[in-house]
Amino acid sequence: MKATCPICKITFELPDDVVDGEIVEHDCGVTLEVKLVNGEVVLKPLEGVYEDWGE
Repeated sequence: MKATCPICKITFELPDDVVDGEIVEHDCGVTLEVKLVNGEVVLKPLEGVYEDWGE
């Protein structure tokens, strides 16, 4: 299954068994959330997840 990164616009391959809400990382360094909308894959940058390094 092919998808396009919304940040760098490069098309890449996703596994065929990808599920809604799955988190994937792209080569450009962005972390993306997979959304399945009407059978189509929509990728959006994952927001709100940050490491606090124990602080």
